[in-house]
Order: sequence, then C-alpha cells, then structure tokens
Amino acid sequence: MQAFLKGGASSSKGASTSKAQLQKQEEALASKPWVEKYRPKCVDDVAHQDEVVAVLRKSLTGADLPNLLFYGPPGTGKTSTILALSRELFGFQLMKERVLELNSSDERGINVIREKVKSFAQLTANSLREDGKKCPPYKIIILDEADSMTKAAQEALRRTMEKSSKTTRFCLICNYVTRIIPPIISRCSQFRFKSLSTEDQKKRLWMVCEKEEVKISQDAMSCLVKCSEGDLRKAMTYLQTAHRLKGAEGIDEKDVLEITGVVPDDIIKSLIRSCASNSHDKVQESVDYIISEGHSAAKIISQLHDEVLTMSSLNDLQKSVVMEKIAIVDKCLSDGADEYLQLMALATTLQRQIAL
Repeated sequence: MQAFLKGGASSSKGASTSKAQLQKQEEALASKPWVEKYRPKCVDDVAHQDEVVAVLRKSLTGADLPNLLFYGPPGTGKTSTILALSRELFGFQLMKERVLELNSSDERGINVIREKVKSFAQLTANSLREDGKKCPPYKIIILDEADSMTKAAQEALRRTMEKSSKTTRFCLICNYVTRIIPPIISRCSQFRFKSLSTEDQKKRLWMVCEKEEVKISQDAMSCLVKCSEGDLRKAMTYLQTAHRLKGAEGIDEKDVLEITGVVPDDIIKSLIRSCASNSHDKVQESVDYIISEGHSAAKIISQLHDEVLTMSSLNDLQKSVVMEKIAIVDKCLSDGADEYLQLMALATTLQRQIAL
C-alpha cells in the first residue's frame, strides 16, 4: 500500500515538474524578440529570395552543397536562410554539433581562422542523424559579416577551405562583396539577396500582427514598411517596440514616425522654404530648431536628398552641386564632425543654388 502511495506521489510530482517546464518554455517564448521568434524554420519560409531557395532546395534532395557566399543589404534573410538550411539538413539536436557560427565583426583576426575554424574543419562527421535519417557527411561553418575580416584572416581561410573540402562547407555572409578577396569569391557560389518588396514585407508583418494580436492601421503599416527601407528585421523590431508602447490602444502613423526617428515632412519642407527665402537668419533659425528638437543630422540629410531630387526649381547641374555637398557632409558626420555646422554648410549650399 505504501509503495503504491509512493508511486502515486512520484507520478504527481513528475506531472507538476513537466507543467513547470512547459510554463518556463512558454515564458521564454513570450519574452523572445519577434525577430528570433518568427525567424524562418525551413528554407521554403524564406521570403522574396526565389533563386536562392530553388538552389538550396536541391541540396536537401541529395545534391552536393558548394561553399556559399551570401551578400546583400541587411535584414534580407541571409543568416536566416543558412540557419534554416542547416536545421533541415541535420535536425535540431545534431545541428549544435555540425554547425559552427562565428560573427566576424567580433572575431575577425587570423588567430580565429587558425584555431577555431581550422580545428572544427578537421573533425569528421557521420551520415546519420539521431532520428536515424540520413544526413550529409559534412559540417557547416558560418562566417557572418565576413567583410569585416582582415585580409590576413581571409588569406588563411582560403587554404583552410581547400584542405577541408571533403568534411566541411563554408558559408560566408556579408553586406559588401567587394571587401572579400577574389580567391575566396572564386571558391564559392555567390547569391545576392535583394531588398524585400513592399508586398512581401507587409505580408510577413501582417502575419506577425495576427499572431501577436497587434492593432495597427493600414497607413501605419505602409509608413512602417517605408521607414524600414527593405530591412524586414528593422521593420519587425519597430513593430514590436510600437506594440509595447501602445498595447491595446492600437498603432497609428504618428507612433511609427516617433519610434523610427524619421523627421516629419513639414520640418524638411520648412528648411527648404527658409533656404528659398534667401535670408541667412531664417536658415539659421530653421537649423537651430532642428538641433533643439534632437533630430538626427544623418536622417535630415537622407530625407533632404530625396526632396532635392524631386525639386522642379533646380536644374540637373544645381542638383548635382547639392548632392556633392550632401556626400561631403555625410562623410564629415561619419568622422565625428559637429552636426550644427554641417547642417548649416549644407543649407547655405542649397540656398546659393536656389538663388542662382
């Protein structure tokens, strides 16, 4: 009788433990950033990259996988694609042993290639998963942001890629393919990831809104997609921030502009009007107001660039002079120059061109 009671107690204890574990998993999932929570789980879930998906799908059906080089703008699915492919090839458990992911922005020296990459590439791999299914007899090394690697590290990587071709496949991910040395480019199949179209972004964001019960207007969604500039990761982060800020009230266009840091159109147009007035005092007053409101100078010049392009009052030569000045100001800001002085320099250049 006592044994029976003990058994019943242990089974109830096991049930309560499993419930606690389940609750912990749910809490962890709820606190996850939406970018990670809704990252594609398989290759077919990747949006707007049809050519890449078509080639990678063949590797899942038995074709050999070459070394890969993914390049393109941020937030277009480069890292998500190779992680989804690895998950389908090896399964969730085996993936931890078979895939080495390194961010080359942090670890970009030659020592990383000589130690971590070389030692991992030399390990052998069998062709069975833990569930008994067949899997490729090689490992995958993912080098994210490979364009940040030093030239010496890239030279060392070239030799490692040659030696370990039987047991290891490399996937290099970068934004600027021109910063990768030609010998590495020639050893990889190159895939360019395009910026996501407006329709694809909206489709994925509406899906997230439905699952997370987010209230957002159509205008706010269009504004969100426009402000993210084809970067789905940025759009999803903005959406999550706006939802946490507004909650059940719903998200409108004004909330999106506030979170994304986009300068309101009336401020940009006011600056252009002050330049057209041919009064230095008005220009200075406009720039003072922009700085006092805390708007980013980088955002100002980006939006001013778009406005100048569509100005009918300037001819092509005048526009080119303003564009050249925008490029110089952008470089100076990147080097740490004073925002007020750079905006004044740009505004006075625009003022001179309008006055011609």
